[in-house]
Amino acid sequence: MAEPQDHALGRSQGGFGTKVSLVCCGVGILLAVTVTPGQRHESQAFAEVRGRARRPRRAGRQRWPARAVADKGYSYPGIRAWLRRHHLEPVIPTRKKQPRQEEFDKASYRKRNIIERVVGWFKECRALGTRYDKLAVNYVALWLVANIHYLLKKYTKALGRGLSETT
Repeated sequence: MAEPQDHALGRSQGGFGTKVSLVCCGVGILLAVTVTPGQRHESQAFAEVRGRARRPRRAGRQRWPARAVADKGYSYPGIRAWLRRHHLEPVIPTRKKQPRQEEFDKASYRKRNIIERVVGWFKECRALGTRYDKLAVNYVALWLVANIHYLLKKYTKALGRGLSETT
């Protein structure tokens, strides 16, 4: 990632700050992160963050899940078209002034709370909740280090349970 000219800092209704866009899988593992200035709309970071999310190819398994779940901020025809081009069913509620969708999977949309919980877990890290870094690349790197820490903590516990059950 190249350092943006504005260091991904900007004014929004909430004040001076940065917006963090994340992609995670269905169990809460962070796959991609990107940062934008506070005033930029979430939908403008969609292509960049989806381009960073890579899942390894495995025989007999799809590279991506069948559905992409997002909030109303991503309810735009261009985003829906991109998802369909990549064989992903968009599970995105419509905004007020848009025509309603007939087929909206409410059960899948309820699983969107996983991303909200992921944001909550990571914002417990003080340096992520309050951006101390001037450079955007350092802030993104901190998100990646926090993700590695989270994964190590999660999977060493699982590994420890697996070892104690076999002995």
